[in-house]
Amino acid sequence: MAKIKVQNTEIRITSINDKDYISLTDMVRNIENGLALIEKWLRNKNTIEFLGIWESMYNPDFNSPEFEGIKNAAGLNRFILSGVSQGERLVKLNKIAIQQMRVLTDDEGRKLLK
Repeated sequence: MAKIKVQNTEIRITSINDKDYISLTDMVRNIENGLALIEKWLRNKNTIEFLGIWESMYNPDFNSPEFEGIKNAAGLNRFILSGVSQGERLVKLNKIAIQQMRVLTDDEGRKLLK
């Protein structure tokens, strides 16, 4: 398993079917209440809306009707993004994070102009 070091924190990179996934839990390991930070991020309505847009653009199997129910509940105190195990959810989040990073860099690894 490959690792990268970012700001003195080792982050695991797992390859599955020739795709790389970074560990979000590793990213927040050295941050106080880091796991709670991920949970809060996943409850944020703006995050859910962004994930929905991203999935509709890049996931041909995206279930738009099911997502509408999730989006409508997002931001409420009782809302928790679930439906899959924590491990599966983290793999999906890692996938999204990697996709986001690829958008920010071109094929040659150069940063795109802002």
